[in-house]
Amino acid sequence: MEFIKSNIWLIGLALGSGFMLLLPTLKKSAGGVPNLSPAESVTLINRSNAFVLDVRDAAEFANGHIADATHIPLAALAARLGELKKQQNKTILVNCQRGMRSAKACDILRSAEFTQVHNLQGGLTAWVEAKLPVVTQTTANKSTEKSAASKSKAIKKTAKATVIDAEIVEATLKKSVEKEVI
Repeated sequence: MEFIKSNIWLIGLALGSGFMLLLPTLKKSAGGVPNLSPAESVTLINRSNAFVLDVRDAAEFANGHIADATHIPLAALAARLGELKKQQNKTILVNCQRGMRSAKACDILRSAEFTQVHNLQGGLTAWVEAKLPVVTQTTANKSTEKSAASKSKAIKKTAKATVIDAEIVEATLKKSVEKEVI
């Protein structure tokens, strides 16, 4: 007992250090949902073909999101769970801006019996800090515009080729008619 009294500060320091060492492990799966780093999330997306759910609001989503992410704001998630029923037994990666709303979304999904739910730790902020790619509405619009422009060019080339082919057919017919007349 005398030892404890004389070394209370050292004992407290040892217990505090032990707790701090265990804290990342405890945070890793808070609420029964694994928190994944951006690198672990990329692995999950690539290996498990994970369904990416973005629960931020529309303006945040438009400013940039993970490629192929499905957008359902946290406020509407409970009402729109029916849209996600196909994903119920699939791997789901939930993200928001910093990781707080996605943790709440994970709780909603787990209570709705979704089995493989993961939270992007640090959210899209951590994703961008890890220099991982994001898709913005302007990027998506530009690629859509490029796609539309290339389709338009292809249609114009096809139309032009059709006109040229029609002119060749017409000239050939004229020549064959002239030969028959002579």
